[in-house]
Amino acid sequence: MDKNKKITLFSHILVWLVLFSIPYILSYGQEQNINRIIAHFWIPILFYAVIFYTNYFVLIDKYLFKKENLLFILINVLIIAIAITIKEQVESNVFENISRPRNSNGDGPPLKMMIYVQMFSYLAPLLFSIAVKTTKRWVKTEAERKEAANFKLQSELQHLHYQLQPHFFFNSLNNIYAMVDISPEKAKTSIHSLSKLMRYMLYETNVEEVSLTKEIEFMTKYIELMKLRVSDKTIVNYSFPKDGSNIKIAPLLFISLIENAFKHGVSASQDSTIDITMTLEDNKVMFKTRNNNFPKNTQDKSGSGIGLQNLEKRLQLLYVGKYKFNTKVEDEYFNVNLEIVTV
Repeated sequence: MDKNKKITLFSHILVWLVLFSIPYILSYGQEQNINRIIAHFWIPILFYAVIFYTNYFVLIDKYLFKKENLLFILINVLIIAIAITIKEQVESNVFENISRPRNSNGDGPPLKMMIYVQMFSYLAPLLFSIAVKTTKRWVKTEAERKEAANFKLQSELQHLHYQLQPHFFFNSLNNIYAMVDISPEKAKTSIHSLSKLMRYMLYETNVEEVSLTKEIEFMTKYIELMKLRVSDKTIVNYSFPKDGSNIKIAPLLFISLIENAFKHGVSASQDSTIDITMTLEDNKVMFKTRNNNFPKNTQDKSGSGIGLQNLEKRLQLLYVGKYKFNTKVEDEYFNVNLEIVTV
């Protein structure tokens, strides 16, 4: 028996022990008639328990939750009628010496009124069992819904993660291919650097969060790799915090923005500048890129624009209400601003 079931069982036992003890507690210091306690307290409580558990374990699941309401009501009316009948018979035949409560004239309450009062009293455990069972069912349904939503989220994030890796690899290989004829030595260096980057992507990013310091190391290596393929006409400036070890963040969030800056910010014939900066403010990470805007030819399919789409989708899934992401073209420069609250 697991811990939750033990706690539930203990709670039920404790509740019924308290209920059975109430007559003694209320009549403490007074003369106690055991027969009266049995007839007027313990027998009704016993029937309360029967009504509660019969509904809790059988009737609610079998009839009420299956929308067979009329049958559910009829069965409970029958159970309550049997309980009242048995109680009356026990009081009359077993504890006949117990007098009913009487008013100042010595008359007892009408039998019909007593039956109505008892019927309403037996409704209490019935309604309570419905409330408990319905609440338990709702909690279970909500937990299952959240588990299903979480599974879907993890599956989608995993898909996006796997989608990013070949995209990154594809773009990097395109860059290295462009170097092979121009500078074989640079191409060799690039392949070696790419192997280190891929090792990080394959073996260290299969977790929900990584240290920001590791991400900074990864981005620095990638920028240095990309600088090998650009000419002297392109100036690349980048600045990262010196220590981000106390901040955890989802892996590979910023790489698409850096890729995009190099893809659209480099021209073979014109001077260009790429600025990449990251700053920290408490638990907020602010990342910016600024680069000349050289729109690619529509025939250029490298990357197919999947990187930014991937990033925006991941932000929506991972940082709901905790991020700001915007892009704009201003004075022929393409500007990207991304802010993430990591707590």
